[in-house]
Amino acid sequence: MNKSRQELLEIARQKLENGQVPREQRELILHMLSLTAEMTEQDGGIDEVAASTLLISAINHHNLLGLIQQQAAELDALKRISFNLTSNLELRGVLDTVVVEALRLIKGAHDANIFLYQDDQLKFGAALDVSGVRNHLIAMPREDGLTYSVARTKKTVVIDDVSHHPMFAEVSPEMYGSIMSIPLMMGEVVVGVMNMSRPHVGGFTQAEMRLLNLLADQAAVAIINARLHQAVSNQALSDTLTGLPNRRALDARMDSEVKRAIRYGRSFAVLMMDMDGFKSINDTWGHLFGDQVLYELAQFLSSKLRSTDFLARYGGDELTMILPEADLVNASLLGDKLRKYLADFEITQPDGNRRHLGVSGGIAVYPRHGRNASDLLRAADEALYRAKKYSRNSFLLARDVTGELQTPKNLK
Repeated sequence: MNKSRQELLEIARQKLENGQVPREQRELILHMLSLTAEMTEQDGGIDEVAASTLLISAINHHNLLGLIQQQAAELDALKRISFNLTSNLELRGVLDTVVVEALRLIKGAHDANIFLYQDDQLKFGAALDVSGVRNHLIAMPREDGLTYSVARTKKTVVIDDVSHHPMFAEVSPEMYGSIMSIPLMMGEVVVGVMNMSRPHVGGFTQAEMRLLNLLADQAAVAIINARLHQAVSNQALSDTLTGLPNRRALDARMDSEVKRAIRYGRSFAVLMMDMDGFKSINDTWGHLFGDQVLYELAQFLSSKLRSTDFLARYGGDELTMILPEADLVNASLLGDKLRKYLADFEITQPDGNRRHLGVSGGIAVYPRHGRNASDLLRAADEALYRAKKYSRNSFLLARDVTGELQTPKNLK
C-alpha cells in the first residue's frame, strides 16, 4: 500500500514528537525527509518499503545529531574547564573552580565537594552547594566510609539510593538521594576524591559520568601543578638553612603589615635580634657547627611563638620578628620572654661541654619609630646595635622619629 508524502511526514512528525526530539532537530529532519520523499514518489504515492526506510533513516539521523551535539557540548565543556583550571596556579582557586564546574556540568546536583588525599590521609579541599554556600564542611570522611574507600581502591562508586545502602546505614537518617564519588588521579596516584550528590534517587547517566571523568582528569593535573607551584614559591621565600622565611619573605610581610596598619589604624611591632656569643662558636668550632646551632635555635624559637607572629632570618645570626597589632608594651613583654626562653636553650659543643646563649635585640613600633617598612627595620637594627654595644642580653627601644633616644635601662 502506497502512502502520500503528507501521510509519511505526519507519521514521522508524531514519532519524532513522541521521542521528544528538540524542535530545531525535528524541523530539520522533517525537511530532509520531505525532500527525500519527493524524490522517491512514483505514481502518486510512496511504497511501504521506501516509507519504512525513510523513517528509519530519520530516527538514525536524529540519534546521530544528538550524538554530535553531545560530543560538541563535551568538547566545549572540556575547553572551558581546561582554560579555567590552567589559568590558576593557586590550590584554593583550583579547588573552587572544580566544584563550580562540577555543578555546572551536572544538572539537578545538590552539592559537590573535594577532599585532598596525601600520605593515606584525607583533608578537606573545597565544597559548593546549589544555594551557593562555599566551603562548608559538614563532616570529615569516615575511615570506613565512601570517600576513603574510593581513595584506596582508586575506583569510582555510584550509589543510587544512600538511604538504603549499607555504607550509610549508621549515618544520619536524614541523608537521602544519590551520590557519585570519583578518584582524582594522576597516573596511578590518587591526589583527591570528588563527591557529587543529588536530592533524588537514581544513578548518573553515562553522559554525566563521562563529563565528570573529564573534569576529574583535568582536576588531578591542576592540583599537581598547584602543589608544585606552591612548593617552588615556598622555596623562594624560605631560608634553606633554618627553614624560616627569608629576607624576601620578610620584606613582603612588612609591606603587608604597614598597609594593614594604615587601613585599620593599628600598630604593630618589629623585633630584631641576634645571639650573644655566636661569633665565638663559629670561630672555635667552625661554621658547620654554627649552622647546626642556628637551625636548632630557629626551631626552638618557632615553638614558642603565637600563630600570628612572624619570625624570619634577616641574615647571619640575625633574626627578625613581626608582631601584628602589638604596641610598645606587648613588644617589650615579648622581648623579656625571649630572654627567659633562651635561658633554657642549651647547646652541646663538640667537646661535650654545654653552653647557653644570650640574646640582644632592638624593638621598633609602627608608627612611632617609622611609617614605612624600611624605616622600621632600620630603626630596629639601630636599636639592636646599641644593645650589642652598651647593654648585651637585653632589648632596647628604637629612637623615636623625632630623634629621642631611649635609655637602655628601660627594657633591661
